[in-house]
Amino acid sequence: MAQIDNPIQSVGGVAVPAPSKYDWKLSDVSSADAGRTEDGSMHKETIANKVHIELEWQNVNDTVASTVLNAFSNNEYFAVTYWDYKAMAFQTKTFYVGDRAVTAYNRVLKIGTVTFNIIEQ
Repeated sequence: MAQIDNPIQSVGGVAVPAPSKYDWKLSDVSSADAGRTEDGSMHKETIANKVHIELEWQNVNDTVASTVLNAFSNNEYFAVTYWDYKAMAFQTKTFYVGDRAVTAYNRVLKIGTVTFNIIEQ
């Protein structure tokens, strides 16, 4: 298996710092006709699987926080080269970003945490 020093190799072709937390998920997308019938049976009708990654950078200074936020905010959609646990290899796919948040721990030292999710288009 490849060594994963940074599970996010690049965003839009640009390197970003390694996240402190990397939660890889595979989400099913169901058709509009999916749902339960009157007998209680689920008819999921999966039409696609999409990668959803929860990211967090802990104890970062303002410069790193800005670098990370800008890398994931320059375009509505962007190519991400990331470690895919299903493929057990790095993959490049198109993602968009969810709500971004910064929690400031120490304004004197300018240290905080950056968190957000990226979702495959």
